[in-house]
Amino acid sequence: MNILITGACGVTSRSIVRSLLYSEKFKNSNFIGTDICENIYGLYEGLFSTIYKVPNVSEQGYKELMLKIIEKENIDAAIIIPEPEVLFWSLNSFGVKYIVPPPKFSQTVINKLSLYEFLSDENLVPQYAIIEQDEIRKESFTNPVGYPCWIRDFADGSTSGKGAFKAIDKDQLNAWMTINQGIRRFMLSEYLPYRNYACHLLYDKGKLIKVAIYERLEYFMKHIVVSGISGNISRGKLINHELVKKISIKAVDVICKKNEETMHGLVAVDLKEDKNKNPLITEINIRHVAATSAFASAGFNLTEFQLLCALNRTSEIEKEIEKVYPADNIILRDIDGLPIWLPEYKPIEIGEKESRN
Repeated sequence: MNILITGACGVTSRSIVRSLLYSEKFKNSNFIGTDICENIYGLYEGLFSTIYKVPNVSEQGYKELMLKIIEKENIDAAIIIPEPEVLFWSLNSFGVKYIVPPPKFSQTVINKLSLYEFLSDENLVPQYAIIEQDEIRKESFTNPVGYPCWIRDFADGSTSGKGAFKAIDKDQLNAWMTINQGIRRFMLSEYLPYRNYACHLLYDKGKLIKVAIYERLEYFMKHIVVSGISGNISRGKLINHELVKKISIKAVDVICKKNEETMHGLVAVDLKEDKNKNPLITEINIRHVAATSAFASAGFNLTEFQLLCALNRTSEIEKEIEKVYPADNIILRDIDGLPIWLPEYKPIEIGEKESRN
């Protein structure tokens, strides 16, 4: 089988290939990638048989070239990863089998402000306000969400703490705006101090097929990023959390109902706990997140399930919606190594040794 994966040089798309290499159904497939090729490491890693350089999805010629690649490589199915491409593929036909969220849903969640507007009446998102730089700089300004607060950019697809900072007073707000002169409007939101989750939900024609949740524990090089969120975790944990699942499913249902759409495809809902340790939604990704292959390592292969849905082979998917994980499991990731998932984890003490056969 010939499988196309877009955004091939990115960490998430490479995690998708690793997931499929765990799959008995798809491990012998031919993986063809497309990417704008800014991260050239992905070109030489060896996960893909071929990677094509393509224009940005917003540029002229993107669709025409993608159609040529699909025809030339005899593509059977596609997995779309970068969010602008997911939105584009939801609005266009490419004559190949793939599964992405519906277009109105995708347009709603790709922008943090529209997502918050859709969910604010349901008490599913933090307190927030959109404020111009000039307004914040006024001496009379009063922060509507209080301190500490999160100040950030909210442009379409902005993630990983872009333009983001935890401010503890007005002086820090002013300093951060001075550094980020190019951002004229900021989102101020309630600061959420506790646990950080990603909840994957896979749907097929309105039916929830799979749920998979992990907790983010530490980020790569968090000390050099002002927000403390560098975008990719170095340590995490596969978990089961009924409230996180319930909130995530409710959010998807609310958005689909308001947009009069039937949910289809895979999303990853990001949540953090507030000061009372209640999970609130911070964003909804219309794609996998980067540590997704950890689920495949644990025997719960989201990418395989997604591909089976795209191929109309749902009868081959096991009925269990969610897998139960060992309490002491851990995800370990390193910049120069493959993700490692351990079903049982105990911190090593001084004088002890760790052995692998």
